[in-house]
Amino acid sequence: TALQMDIKIGGVTVDLMRTALEQARRGRIHVLQEMLKVLPRPRAEISPYAPAMERLKINPEKIGMLIGPSGKNIRKLQQDFHCVINVEDDGTVQVSSVDRAAVMECRALIEAQTAEVEKGRTYSGRVTSIKDFGAFVEILPGQEGLLHISEISTGYVERVGDHVRVGDEVTVKVLDVDAQGRIRLSRKALMEGGETGEAQGPAEGPSADDGDSGHRPSRGRGRREGARHGR
Repeated sequence: TALQMDIKIGGVTVDLMRTALEQARRGRIHVLQEMLKVLPRPRAEISPYAPAMERLKINPEKIGMLIGPSGKNIRKLQQDFHCVINVEDDGTVQVSSVDRAAVMECRALIEAQTAEVEKGRTYSGRVTSIKDFGAFVEILPGQEGLLHISEISTGYVERVGDHVRVGDEVTVKVLDVDAQGRIRLSRKALMEGGETGEAQGPAEGPSADDGDSGHRPSRGRGRREGARHGR
């Protein structure tokens, strides 16, 4: 179509257009060859100074969590990482910025915030609160599970605070995630399975043995295991 428009002008013939296009082809090849002398192949990675854009997919049901109340969470992400975040209805999230490192950090945090807790998987989490019946552990950003007193150790546990305290880092296994999204955790399952399940001890003061020796007989454990508590 462009050729038809050009040859309608008086004096512009098909032969002249053929010659011009051939000259353009040779010129283009010459420029590419000169470029290859400087850079024989594309770089494996984009320059850190080039604008960056990352795209990821999250569960559409997690969109509300990512955005937050009145957009509070997504605004904070954009302010903290100096980036622009666009979210589509199908769960596609696009993060862009002139700072590639910031984009990658923002993407990693979004993935962590919207990750699905998997039954049977082991997580390292932080104890956020202590109750008489167990401890709540944050295993993913904003996602807590209950570590019941009966699942803290292989031995008898009289007081939760003797084994874990707020702020401790503990390794736990996800036993179950119910229909309401409540997460049930176990530290005992890792000890029984031979996996490393020892939690980091309190920063100050003595701590009770985690199950290697010196525990009381397991009298009464059946009653505690039978009682499940929700938040």
